[in-house]
Amino acid sequence: MTIHYNTNWMGPINVEWIRKNGEGWSIGRIDCRGKGLDMYGEELSLPPMKSDDWHRFSEWLWNFSTDELWTLDMLVAEYEKTHPKITWLKNELYN
Repeated sequence: MTIHYNTNWMGPINVEWIRKNGEGWSIGRIDCRGKGLDMYGEELSLPPMKSDDWHRFSEWLWNFSTDELWTLDMLVAEYEKTHPKITWLKNELYN
């Protein structure tokens, strides 16, 4: 069983959110597809991170696969072994 991962960008698109938190953030999910998952796969929620980090993480995920489904924490820990730490938005919704 091989699981493939790719990001799906979903925002931010709300002007008020951008006014409050600033520009340069990306939010979305990771789509997980592969053998052993149902036809729709699985989704992992991605909290807001700096857009530059989003692009690097997305590129890395494109070429990454596992034998079983990993959690977001596992994926980020593996990514950060060889890449800069991701800058996450810290506010009342995302700690």
